[in-house]
Amino acid sequence: MSNLILFINSFLSYLLVMAVIVVLAGIGIFMGIKMRKRSNQKSEAEAEAQR
Repeated sequence: MSNLILFINSFLSYLLVMAVIVVLAGIGIFMGIKMRKRSNQKSEAEAEAQR
């Protein structure tokens, strides 16, 4: 019985680590998209100013 409890404890621990990794990756993707859109808007504004 103790082996089952140890296995479940280990499994939940890895599940928590995976959840943290997924959340951090999601935040990174969101920030990357946001920064790219801001950069594109800045480049378009500069291109319009040069015309």
